[in-house]
Amino acid sequence: MLNGLKQRDFARLRRDAAPLRTEREQYLAHLLNQGTNPKYVRALASRLIHVNRFLEMSSLRPISKEELEQATEKYLRHIANHQTRGVRPTTAQTFQYAAENWLRFHNLWSEPKLDIGPFNQALQSFSEFIVSRQLSIDGINSHKARLSVFLTWAGKRWTSLSGMSLTDVDAFLAEKRREGLKPASIASYCHSIRTFFHYSAQRGWTPSVIARGIKSSPISRVSDSPRGPSWKDVRRMLAAARIGNTAAELRASAILSLCAMYGLRGAEIRRLSIDDFDWIGETFIVRRAKGGRIQQFPILYEVGEAVLRYLRYGRPICRAREVFVTMKPPYRPMNQCVLTALVRTRIRALGINSDRHGTHGLRHACATELLRRRSSLIEIADFLGHRSIQSVSRYAKLDTRSLRQVANFSLAGAQ
Repeated sequence: MLNGLKQRDFARLRRDAAPLRTEREQYLAHLLNQGTNPKYVRALASRLIHVNRFLEMSSLRPISKEELEQATEKYLRHIANHQTRGVRPTTAQTFQYAAENWLRFHNLWSEPKLDIGPFNQALQSFSEFIVSRQLSIDGINSHKARLSVFLTWAGKRWTSLSGMSLTDVDAFLAEKRREGLKPASIASYCHSIRTFFHYSAQRGWTPSVIARGIKSSPISRVSDSPRGPSWKDVRRMLAAARIGNTAAELRASAILSLCAMYGLRGAEIRRLSIDDFDWIGETFIVRRAKGGRIQQFPILYEVGEAVLRYLRYGRPICRAREVFVTMKPPYRPMNQCVLTALVRTRIRALGINSDRHGTHGLRHACATELLRRRSSLIEIADFLGHRSIQSVSRYAKLDTRSLRQVANFSLAGAQ
């Protein structure tokens, strides 16, 4: 009987006989329900057998990062000794990706915790503090990333914050300058470290003199030329995006329209929910990334058309309520890296000259065009969701007519 079996039948028998069959099938069924390609699911079914084998799992249990890395090394040695198979550059990544997602589905993947030495608790406390200040998600992550680097560096020299001084901060910044960091990056480090030491002084961990003494080189926030693309180039980009009919192109057209016409931040684009759009009243709301304020805007015709085309013909059917989701399952909200790459790719493809190549470049272009159309700084600050006109004062040098008031903020059809 076995002699009459085909190779795929042997693979099916092996899958059925392997441990945790029910748990594997639950995960695979979930992927199929999410719209995952059946061909990929079949390949993953065989891959999960290797995951079980090299993790030595006969029953479900939590798995740590270290244990998965050891299992990956065993799997790579097994593949290297195979007569017909070889280790490829993506072999380890593919194995780990399959294992992590399967374990995460069953809530058994122990996410690796950031270990920065003796200052773990201080970073955790500071993270909770900046979250309470209603900063944007990207701002919070940036603060945490820079503080992690600094506190890891400090943890190799000190075991307590009370032993640190302003000299240590200067030594860290000097080391970063030698590594080639630009003045703007150094200024960002200074801002995060200064904020941290202000907080630590309030908690009584360090003297307040450290925070007051952290000074960065002045970085000009006012430029003689716009930092984003020209409005003519923005219109050219929007026209090119409307030509395509694939799901990715429909998504790009909707995102570019929202970024350009309303000057939305990347985090605000990612937060947009299907429930935020009132198609009968022709309005939508934006949850500002900074300050948490909610603003309502009219839906411009060309923006509404772009978003509706994406929702009808480009957006996959999934449980996520966010408007913009990934193109491949499991479908989930987009992250900032994908959003930035989406804009950067189209700017470079069209040969557009711009200092900023991400979503913030389109925000700059929006503000500059509002200035050209004689909007006041107060109006621009309100339209872009700034808490004060200081944030938009950098544009004043671009157009002396910016102090004149106009009532119409619509940029639809502006050339």
